[in-house]
Amino acid sequence: MIQSMTAFTSRTGTQDDVTWAWDMRSVNARGFDLRLRLPDGIEGLEAALRSALKAALARGNVTVNLRVTKDEGAQALSLDQTQLDAVLQALDAVQNRAFEIGVTLAQPTAADVLAHRGVMVAGKPDDDGAALAAAMIGDVPHLVADLIRMRQEEGAALHDVITAQVDQIANLTQQAAAAAAARLPQIKENLTAALRRVVDDVAEVEEARVAQELALLAAKADVTEEIDRLQTHVKAAYALLAQDAPAGRKLDFLAQEFNREANTLCSKAQSPALTAIGLDLKAVIDQMREQIQNVE
Repeated sequence: MIQSMTAFTSRTGTQDDVTWAWDMRSVNARGFDLRLRLPDGIEGLEAALRSALKAALARGNVTVNLRVTKDEGAQALSLDQTQLDAVLQALDAVQNRAFEIGVTLAQPTAADVLAHRGVMVAGKPDDDGAALAAAMIGDVPHLVADLIRMRQEEGAALHDVITAQVDQIANLTQQAAAAAAARLPQIKENLTAALRRVVDDVAEVEEARVAQELALLAAKADVTEEIDRLQTHVKAAYALLAQDAPAGRKLDFLAQEFNREANTLCSKAQSPALTAIGLDLKAVIDQMREQIQNVE
């Protein structure tokens, strides 16, 4: 089943005093284009996103946004072990020096030590940064799966629309074949009239030249090849719509071929009925090509 390139998904998460919100959207593009808007300092997140999306998607312009907010009022206090050791070493050095010069100092309390700048800090220890990054990276498979699911749902709707359009093309091609057969008497009459004009205008006519002119006139009116190619393209379109692999590029190329045959059919029509069918074909093909632009 074909997939669409249009999709959107979002996801939120919370850990301690940090909350985050994802949004991921995909629109049509000629190739695969990934744009990431991520906060700095979340190690491994960008690499995880790029790897997962490149593995899952063949085409599309994909934009990923991550907004992270921190509740400053809810931050817990924690000890900075390095700063604490530095303060304790400094106090010990002061006590030793005071003893050497005969000065008696009162022993500092725990409150005195904690009052020193940098001993108590807001937030969690640094190793919690890795846990936060791991939590956000854990969202990536779910985001990608949700995006693919929506692309598949959109693709199912596109499949029905494009299939109906191919059905119309197949029906119009059959009508074109019938109209081409119905105009044969008129074509024969036109060829006969053309032959008479050639014979009447020229005193001596070479038989080979007459045959050449008739063949040229007949070729200009013959739409058998165009109808055959349209029928072949219809079969190819059904096959592409049935496969699981990305088919957008091939369908777009096929739409161009459909359009080329419809143009030639109109130019060779020499019949109001066949011209009308050719114009209907062109209209349906244009509508189909617009839908195909969203197929992966």
